[in-house]
Amino acid sequence: MKKLLVLGLVLAAGLGGWTGRGADWPGFRGPDHTGISLESGWKVKWPDEGPQVLWKASLGVGYAPISVAMGRAYATGCNDATATLFCFDAATGSNLWKFSYPNKLYSDYNGPKGLGGTSGSPTIEGDRLYLLSGDGCLYALDPRSGGVVWSNDLYANLGVTRPTWGFASSVLVQGDLLVLDIGGAGTAVEKATGKAAWISDKGAPGYSTPVPWSFEGTPAVAILSSDTAFGVETKTGKKLWSLPFKTPNLINIADVVVSGNDFFISSALHSAVRARFDGKQITQVWECPSFKNHIASSVLVDGFLYGAAGPVSGGPGAKLQCIDYATGAQKWEFAGFGVGGLMAADHKLIVLGEMGELAVAEASPNGFVPISRAQILPATCWTPPTLANGRIYCRNNKGDMVCLDVTGR
Repeated sequence: MKKLLVLGLVLAAGLGGWTGRGADWPGFRGPDHTGISLESGWKVKWPDEGPQVLWKASLGVGYAPISVAMGRAYATGCNDATATLFCFDAATGSNLWKFSYPNKLYSDYNGPKGLGGTSGSPTIEGDRLYLLSGDGCLYALDPRSGGVVWSNDLYANLGVTRPTWGFASSVLVQGDLLVLDIGGAGTAVEKATGKAAWISDKGAPGYSTPVPWSFEGTPAVAILSSDTAFGVETKTGKKLWSLPFKTPNLINIADVVVSGNDFFISSALHSAVRARFDGKQITQVWECPSFKNHIASSVLVDGFLYGAAGPVSGGPGAKLQCIDYATGAQKWEFAGFGVGGLMAADHKLIVLGEMGELAVAEASPNGFVPISRAQILPATCWTPPTLANGRIYCRNNKGDMVCLDVTGR
């Protein structure tokens, strides 16, 4: 993953005279799994109509964020019971190849009018792309051609529980293993073959993606099941700690935010908590009833958490918030973006609101003051934007995708 990031930085240097520092975004929440990019020098001040649109695409329904690696953008969408993974030229939008696979719509995803579709992002590492379908089939593809290297129907072969809205985990690459939010406390498969290395149990997973951490040199992951947060040893699946985290509808979606041996855990119907593991037990540091991440994960920047918190589907209580990570105290809240997604880069927040408005602001505990904002997509947008090599990629649930130029040329 680090080699791919470095190559992305090199490739970005040749983007038509752009002098900023670019970076690939090879999977969900970026190369460091934090929602924070190393990119700098991109354009933050836009005209009223927004950044220049480089290209658009129609994907089919879904919520999976766009991944970008080696000059290509990878995105998914669903039509009826068939999903498609698209590989686009990142600069021009030319469709280089596509791969279709079975994927139930799960149309109750967002109530009676919900669209469902794809949830997990593709993960690219070197000469492989990994993708988990909502039905629970794991694919390893050649990212250059879209050819299948191997596949494993984990749902059928492991006998695990499929959650109500389908599997939503992206693939976390850890050494020779791929770790996924499947089973009660995760599952790992061999990267080379797709064969299961360990499975925690056959219980219901959450809708999040495992996040790497380590304790005293031991590689581990933080993961959410349908009702519990776990710390799990990567190589063996051994549970190091567990913290009950049950919501009425069993909808743990946002990733755990990891900082050393501290963990921030949040869901729409449960008070957010920060907890600490001392090697023997995990204990709660603070609880914040008002900070409830329903869809998008928060980002932790310079000691402060930023995220969308509140009820789904444009409810009046859904607001951007800033929380002091040390104390759990709210620093500010900002209405108008609903439960949209966000990421951070160069100490800026990039926010895609639920109704399709894109905004950039300093990541500051003093308040949310947009530097630029523009309507770029029709609703509904629950997917965080992707910034990679001077371009911002966004999508909505119907599959409208747009690539925007923020190189600052």
